[in-house]
Amino acid sequence: MQELKIAPSKNTPEVYMSPQGIIKIKGRSIYENTEVFFAPVETWINEYIVNPAQLTTIDLNFEYCNSSSAKALINMLKQIKNVKSKNKSFVINWYYEDGDDDILERGEYFAAILGVPMNFIKLQLLSF
Repeated sequence: MQELKIAPSKNTPEVYMSPQGIIKIKGRSIYENTEVFFAPVETWINEYIVNPAQLTTIDLNFEYCNSSSAKALINMLKQIKNVKSKNKSFVINWYYEDGDDDILERGEYFAAILGVPMNFIKLQLLSF
């Protein structure tokens, strides 16, 4: 199984997925045609859950995430939960900037919908 890397654009996040159990999605996700963007992500995850790493770490760090992206991400995370059927575990880290209540609330919503614990990690803004 190969790594999956998708470079960010002004409308899509950076994606990095490794068979060693590392999944990172970072940036802005406002692409309207999420089926096209997330298709390779979904394909990769379907392959990955056949033989997942002992621990899968998912790092999510969004500037903005629209509703169609949120739906695609929830579907992705539902798939990741299937590693438990292989007696493996996962952890989800949701990063948000200090004061960005919208992104924090989006993560809390995800955790509630999925019924999974998440680590909410506050990022301090750098001031010069």
